[in-house]
Amino acid sequence: MVTGQETGDVALLDESIKRSSNTRQRVFSGIQPSGNFHLGNYLGAIRNWVDQQAAFDNIFCIVNLHALSQATTRETLRDNTLNLANVLLAAGLDPSQSIIFVQSDVREHAELCWLLSSVTQFGELRRMTQFKDKAGSKDEQVSAALLFYPVLQAADILLYDTNLVPVGEDQKQHIELTRDIAARFNMRYGETFVLPQPDIKATGARVMSLEDPTKKMSKSDANPNASIALTDDPDTIRRKIRRAVTDSGSDVVAAPDKPALTNLLTIYSLLSEEPISIIEARYAGKGYGAFKSDLADVVVSSLSSIQARLAELNQHPEIARSVLVDGAERARARAVAKMIQVRDSMGLGLY
Repeated sequence: MVTGQETGDVALLDESIKRSSNTRQRVFSGIQPSGNFHLGNYLGAIRNWVDQQAAFDNIFCIVNLHALSQATTRETLRDNTLNLANVLLAAGLDPSQSIIFVQSDVREHAELCWLLSSVTQFGELRRMTQFKDKAGSKDEQVSAALLFYPVLQAADILLYDTNLVPVGEDQKQHIELTRDIAARFNMRYGETFVLPQPDIKATGARVMSLEDPTKKMSKSDANPNASIALTDDPDTIRRKIRRAVTDSGSDVVAAPDKPALTNLLTIYSLLSEEPISIIEARYAGKGYGAFKSDLADVVVSSLSSIQARLAELNQHPEIARSVLVDGAERARARAVAKMIQVRDSMGLGLY
């Protein structure tokens, strides 16, 4: 049962939060602590978060509960969580402008997931593309957490009255389901949740594999040459770009029949902040070799400051730990206030 003191404390905290953020739309972003973070993660998501954090009321969550949908170990999960926190800070996320925290440190995420499951249909979850892709023909053997993944994701988003969720096109289905769940809840229990919108960037949302430009650059790819890790040294970066697949012909142009060159040009354009047309003109008649050599220099130069800061943070893990503790406290204040409203809407806990 919620005490009067707790309700009063939450109300004061929530009012303070509202005063500080009532002129900005709220953005929630979650990223899973698994695998080695790469250039696609940075260009497709993290850099956009950094660039727009001053314009929005931002909440960035390391979703370690989602990571449990795949087999992991205690040590691996802890190491990956701290590593991701260091990556986010090294890339430029500012704790004074944004809330950065670990999902499991705010227990309201798990509680809301269960409550939202009561208004989520089994058929909706079974039809989710991510579940079908990861389960494959072994859907009878995969973890139930994989099936419930979208419900927890909906809880993550709805818990904070999120307006915008930065995602790639491949995650749009999850946001649509989140909206359906929220609308169904609101219809049954009264207006409780904000219906979020996906924030899909025109470029950079899908950086593709260096080995197969029809596939998204992925942390889970077994081929280390398919992606450029944020921790790769300059020689490794140059080798991977030199070996990256190309299309037939020798013209450095972006076109539907040149997916490999289109991907490499996109990376060059995003990092150099030059239009693709300018880059195409620069390498007209020069062939792939000169283009790849310069692209490697652009990547090495662009990642150098991030790598230097990441090395410092790895030497001082207490920095990230302090940020995460503070972020959890700030996120929890919002989450507790929202869950009081949710429980009241559903008739839970107050007699």
